[in-house]
Amino acid sequence: MGRNVEIKARLSDPAGIRSTLERLSGSPPEVLEQSDTFFSVPRGRLKLRMQGDRSELIYYERPDLTSAKESSYCIFPVERPDLLLEVLAPSIGIRGKVEKRRHLYRVGNTRIHLDEVKGLGGFIELEVVLDEGENVDDGAAIANRLMEKLGIAREDLVACAYIDLLEGEGK
Repeated sequence: MGRNVEIKARLSDPAGIRSTLERLSGSPPEVLEQSDTFFSVPRGRLKLRMQGDRSELIYYERPDLTSAKESSYCIFPVERPDLLLEVLAPSIGIRGKVEKRRHLYRVGNTRIHLDEVKGLGGFIELEVVLDEGENVDDGAAIANRLMEKLGIAREDLVACAYIDLLEGEGK
């Protein structure tokens, strides 16, 4: 399984953060249109991500905390998302759908997403990618330093996934 350390927050100053991110990353963002279909599973979260002509089945586990937290994930490329949906929808059930426009920046080993989520608004996510054997505390320190550089306020932090917010279950 892959691992990263994540922080998610509501976006309070999009223009200021974009400017800082372009300076830190040294390049403009990659713009992605993503549609995530979440399935009902007893543990973790399972979603089918469709993004242009690329689709992936993603399973991940992470605690719902506002602080920097470890996330473990598996990504499986999907050639026929329509057929996979036909199998998974009736067998385990669809929990909901999240649609977003994502601006992806890369700063060192960190993926930074500026997301505009349909029905929720603007968010920023920091994902510090951890190599095998790398310490979660080191990843959290990187995330916290970036959070400070970007001016992300602690009161804007979000503990849960977008699907939880859409369902009214999260903060």
